[in-house]
Amino acid sequence: VMSSPPIGEALRQTVFPDRVDFATITTIIGGTVGGYITYAGAHRLLDKGMVGPENVSAVSRAALTGIAVTGVMRFVLFLAVLGVVHAGTTIDVSGDRANPAAQAFEAAAGEAGLRIFGAILWSAALTSVIGAAYTSVSFLTIFKSNLSERARNLITVGFIGLSLTLYLVINTPPAKMLVFVGGLNGLILPIGLTIFLYAAWARSDLMGGHRYPRGLLSLGVFVCALTWYMGYKSIGPIFALLDP
Repeated sequence: VMSSPPIGEALRQTVFPDRVDFATITTIIGGTVGGYITYAGAHRLLDKGMVGPENVSAVSRAALTGIAVTGVMRFVLFLAVLGVVHAGTTIDVSGDRANPAAQAFEAAAGEAGLRIFGAILWSAALTSVIGAAYTSVSFLTIFKSNLSERARNLITVGFIGLSLTLYLVINTPPAKMLVFVGGLNGLILPIGLTIFLYAAWARSDLMGGHRYPRGLLSLGVFVCALTWYMGYKSIGPIFALLDP
């Protein structure tokens, strides 16, 4: 509200964009529903024992709620930054320490906006790190199901340390790295979708005999094919973000 974004133009461009950029779309999708962090929620449900056809409604409701909330928040943040840029504020995106989102919040709400943005980003980063590390370790239980709780905790901490080391070695500016990670998640997404669709089409035995409607599966195939195509067109521009 404070940045007064051109909502009408934003809605028009959402449906009828002047230019289609597959790398941007892949990055937004990857940052919203992810190809990696998405599994954290599923693994938590499995740990709680929410399995079987009788839990399909609860799992679907949780997934749709999460995607809806994330999507709305993304759009609101986009409108906030758009309003600042539309008002003529210059955002520095070129320097190694450039922080475009923080600059937009500061321009819209002053020092308070900058501090609020910092708190939001810190919370999002903390939950993402924990969720990503938890998911990575939970994959290991497929190969070694008798891992103790202490061993899982140690591996989780080690994974976080390894991730930090790689980040420091790659030495890409934080803002560019954040965009790259969103794009990388978008590139991973079609792999997961393909596996899920195969299970839905051909391995109903893995889901207790539950079968999804054919129309829904056909729509899933179309979306999966589209994500593969966008990933193919986007892989070059996304990895170019790692260039110093």
